[in-house]
Amino acid sequence: MNSPVQDPVQPTPRNIYVFGLTSFLNDTASEMAYWVLPAFLASLGAGPAQLGIIEGVAESVASFAKLFSGHVTDRVAHRKPIVVGGYFVANAVKPLLALVSSWWQILGIRFLDRSAKGVRGTARDVMVADAVDRSALGSAYGLIQAMDSAGAIAGPLLALGIIGRFGMRGVFAAAAIPGALCVIVAWVGIREVRRRSNPHLEGPSSAVQAERSQSVVASAKAIWLPKLPFGFYYVLAVVTLFSLGNSSDMFLVLRAASIGIPASRAPLLGLVFNITFTLLSWPAGKFSDRFSRSAIAAAGYFVFAVVYFVFALAPSQLAIWLTMAFYGLFYALTNPVLKALVVESVSSGVRGRALGIYSFLTSVTTLLSSVITGALWKIYGPAVPFYFSAGIAAVSAIALLAHHSISNPAP
Repeated sequence: MNSPVQDPVQPTPRNIYVFGLTSFLNDTASEMAYWVLPAFLASLGAGPAQLGIIEGVAESVASFAKLFSGHVTDRVAHRKPIVVGGYFVANAVKPLLALVSSWWQILGIRFLDRSAKGVRGTARDVMVADAVDRSALGSAYGLIQAMDSAGAIAGPLLALGIIGRFGMRGVFAAAAIPGALCVIVAWVGIREVRRRSNPHLEGPSSAVQAERSQSVVASAKAIWLPKLPFGFYYVLAVVTLFSLGNSSDMFLVLRAASIGIPASRAPLLGLVFNITFTLLSWPAGKFSDRFSRSAIAAAGYFVFAVVYFVFALAPSQLAIWLTMAFYGLFYALTNPVLKALVVESVSSGVRGRALGIYSFLTSVTTLLSSVITGALWKIYGPAVPFYFSAGIAAVSAIALLAHHSISNPAP
């Protein structure tokens, strides 16, 4: 199907709304399964260590997919097939959870799911940046994030309605419905965006060919590791540090279970935090278009530190429920805002690679964080890994505030 081509210098709300709807449907399917997964693993005889391996390996593979996708996204003329293909693969494998009999099979499914997400995510984010003006980046990413987290509300609600009658496997099978709708909407609705002239997409002149033949290694290095400004690398270093303490949210579910919140209520934990996430993502993104993105993201890191500190103490079940609602504020203040901060710090020709590098390093450190959390939990009990994460988040927040001071010196 041929898609109309539009000029990137003009706002293209159609793509933003389509991406928002696909995010809603895809996350509905994902969250139906995600919050049930710890209990399902337990029913197969697996525990926190296996969960850490599954989430860690899945994220590490996704990180390489994001890095590769960033490189490809900057060099191809058509990005829509990458996005649609990623949605198709992810939503084709999720329902297979209904058929598994061991945690190794779950690892394979999560491997494919997260790989597909890594491939499509960078291409989508660059298409978003091409579709709106630089001054509206936060708003665009915030709207898509709000729709994404709205799906994360619908998913647990659907899971709660299904699990009592059809069990956990029934939840996994039902996820095929919103997943299929997501692929259809992406295929029909997304439009390509014409980009400005990109030297990587044009045939090189003979002079350029001669120069390249003399410096093949240098050219390859420039393609994969382009020269990017200091501000990008500073933010990258801070986010990577933070990610060392940002393990899978499934450990929050396990911590809640350790103080008496039953696994059957795990989808409700996802619900309460996603309500806050949904309500605040778009306002936070729009707010970042007018004020310092680094300061807003730093506030999000402080929220994270408070949440993990409370989970370490685990004073009561009520405290856990209230803190999970507060946790949504962390995501709203960081996910769309940091993405906009990365995109605006580099030129349009290297956005894919910048986002790919950013996603790659955060995913790799998330892998390490999940493994560290699982090991600390096993050796020292549940409180220690949460104290560890809270401390790293506080240090990262201070570092982001320093970036704000450097970028906005006092007159």
